[in-house]
Amino acid sequence: MISDKILSEIKEFTRLNSEDDDIHGYPHVLRVYNLCIKMGKKLNANLKILEIAALLHDIGRKKEKEDVFKRNHAEISAEIALKFLKNSNLNLTKQEINAIIHCIKSHSFSSGVPAESLEAKILSDADKIDALGAIGLYRTIGFTVLNNGGINDVINHLENKILNLKEKLYLKYSKKVAKKRVRIIINFYEQIRQQK
Repeated sequence: MISDKILSEIKEFTRLNSEDDDIHGYPHVLRVYNLCIKMGKKLNANLKILEIAALLHDIGRKKEKEDVFKRNHAEISAEIALKFLKNSNLNLTKQEINAIIHCIKSHSFSSGVPAESLEAKILSDADKIDALGAIGLYRTIGFTVLNNGGINDVINHLENKILNLKEKLYLKYSKKVAKKRVRIIINFYEQIRQQK
């Protein structure tokens, strides 16, 4: 794990470079970070790599909307993170920086970059788990409302993305953690389909 001082510096950098909402912004980053630490301890992962990657994984989301190349936010986040890590006083080795960047690049399933290390798999899974359960429903509905969508868009998002996330989890432990949250999503989905 990293020192409290360094952790504070990274958190502040992340907060300043995060979207200003609960959906993909700083509150989401902190939820993913906390889940990563819990999973990382349980699975004996490299917590230094995991902590830093979890905090920096979505710092490219703000720039994604204006990216002329329409790159995935994971790629943009990795680019910003690389610059930040190279110019920081974190005393990271090249190998550690590469491991962090791999975690960030591979956390988004739509980036098409498979997670290869344990730390990358944990971050990818934790990010997906945050889209499940009560928080996941809040995020889905919030995202839809922010984009001027309606109930059909919520159902579409659940059918085309959220309900498929459990199949994209890498780790057995993640699937166990996700189980209750998936049930909440399915119950909501079944009810909303019946009442529509």
